[in-house]
Amino acid sequence: MADWIEPGAKAPAFTLKNDEGEKVKLADLKGSPVVLYFYPKDDTPGCTKEACAFRDRKSELQEHGATVLGVSADNVESHGKFRDKYDLNFPLLADEDHKVAEKYGAWREKNMYGKKSMGIQRSTFLIDSAGKVAKVWKRVKVDGHDTQVISALLELEAES
Repeated sequence: MADWIEPGAKAPAFTLKNDEGEKVKLADLKGSPVVLYFYPKDDTPGCTKEACAFRDRKSELQEHGATVLGVSADNVESHGKFRDKYDLNFPLLADEDHKVAEKYGAWREKNMYGKKSMGIQRSTFLIDSAGKVAKVWKRVKVDGHDTQVISALLELEAES
């Protein structure tokens, strides 16, 4: 279990397959901000609510030049079904071996009803246009998170 990547650090590079089986490389997105969010599982209540919030605010996120990427340990097929069911308009990336989640510190021990297991901690990383981590949300509460991310994008724009 790796430590969390902290603001100011270079965002760890990765290449993952998206919900259509195409490779997405973080390096290819340099030059604009990236909202990289890790979520536990496709088509579960909290994850659906979070994904739909980002879907519904896509135009606002795009106004700030941001690309949204959702990451979970689900496979490409599962992501495709989740995307289609909720008309998601951004890529979902398959991190089946959870190596990328580990690099960012999002792969953590979880305790549900006294049962410990390893899994993705709902978290979001705002990566600036230079590829540095600008902001980290380590234990995301879904309600209002989309607004927090847009506010952070505004702050990022003000600084540049």
